[in-house]
Amino acid sequence: MNQLQLFLPCAAGVEDYLAAEVQRITGLPVAGVLKQRGGVALRTSWRDAMRLNLCSRLAQRVLVLLSFTEYRNEQDLYRAASEVAWEAWFTPRESIKVEVTAQHSPLTSLNFAALRIKDSVCDRFRVKAGGVRPDVNTERPDVRIYTHLSTDSCSLYIDTSGEALFKRGWRQDKGEAPLKETLAAAMIAASGWADGDADLRPLYDPCCGSGTIAIEAAQIACNIAAGSLRHFAFEKYLPFQKHVWDAIKQEAQAAEVVRAPGQKPIIFGSDVAHRMVDFAQRNAERAGVADVIEFRGGDALQRMPPCDTPGIMLLNPPYGERIEVAGVAGAGRSVQHSVRRIEADTQEGRWGARELPQSENGGEFFGQLAAHWKKNYPGWSAWILTPDLKLPGKMRLKESRRVPLWNGPIECRLFRFDMVKGSARRENGVIEK
Repeated sequence: MNQLQLFLPCAAGVEDYLAAEVQRITGLPVAGVLKQRGGVALRTSWRDAMRLNLCSRLAQRVLVLLSFTEYRNEQDLYRAASEVAWEAWFTPRESIKVEVTAQHSPLTSLNFAALRIKDSVCDRFRVKAGGVRPDVNTERPDVRIYTHLSTDSCSLYIDTSGEALFKRGWRQDKGEAPLKETLAAAMIAASGWADGDADLRPLYDPCCGSGTIAIEAAQIACNIAAGSLRHFAFEKYLPFQKHVWDAIKQEAQAAEVVRAPGQKPIIFGSDVAHRMVDFAQRNAERAGVADVIEFRGGDALQRMPPCDTPGIMLLNPPYGERIEVAGVAGAGRSVQHSVRRIEADTQEGRWGARELPQSENGGEFFGQLAAHWKKNYPGWSAWILTPDLKLPGKMRLKESRRVPLWNGPIECRLFRFDMVKGSARRENGVIEK
């Protein structure tokens, strides 16, 4: 168990940040972490596999590669799975699920491929365990077996994570389509907010929703392990040793940064819907960072800077299924809904500025937001995640950086805008600050 081949999948665009995070967690040199499309690969110990599950904020899972072979048909997949010593990892008492992904595979049915691999695993247990085989559980399996097929190669992995790693364990209150914690962590990494040893600048999410970005940032500031509130699949595996795991968790807990009494917060969040502010506050309490963040209600078009020192704004205005703009931007306007209207907060009777239509009104909102920021937030940098490549034009601002990131299947850009007091203008078709 000291030379395991691991693969940590991540969202597209996050590979560089994940590689740096893996190096920091494991202490491996740069050459020891191989960036691949959609993740990173490394060779390391079982102890590091557990530590990566506990500490990684960017990986979706921690997978152990158990077989890499060539194949031509489903029988080759059966043979490859039959040669893996599954009995060294789990017993027939654990339920299993097989998932197959493919890229340019010649096979016509991935479901049939998964069935053949499942049959092979069960048949091996019948031989090795006196006729006893594991059950299949497609909802909450104890063991997840992942198979990836290319044109001619088959990779078999056992998942050590269980539920996806974005499920930290603290989010119980949420709104519609909440931002995944792993993507929020990727936005923070891309912004460079936590880089270096210097004091952290203020961080503010003016459309905070249920608080994902602010809570991720607060846990980073306090050095709280991302998975400290949850359990993992490896805890049911045969190589698991509880005393080793307890030592890893104690080491992580000892490294946490305790906030000094009376210290002012540097992380802030606000939302026009008081319901969402309440959600964010309760989530922060479960995450152990309620005293590190200041949440308030308020319209993004009216809220002034939360502190005297300029910092960064980091926000993910929702897109896709949208409803009408609330607050100042929505006063007196009617937006035709292209999708189901979401019932809003009962007190406000509306949602906040983070639920924006991708329409002419959404563009108007962003224009107003940029004007508000330029007037009241000089010295701040604003990072906005959006799939709308025309956002800089709508804001009449020139971005200083654009970082490609994927939100699931949606290709997005994380735009950085540096706030300079004054008005934007167009000269010869070019937006200037």
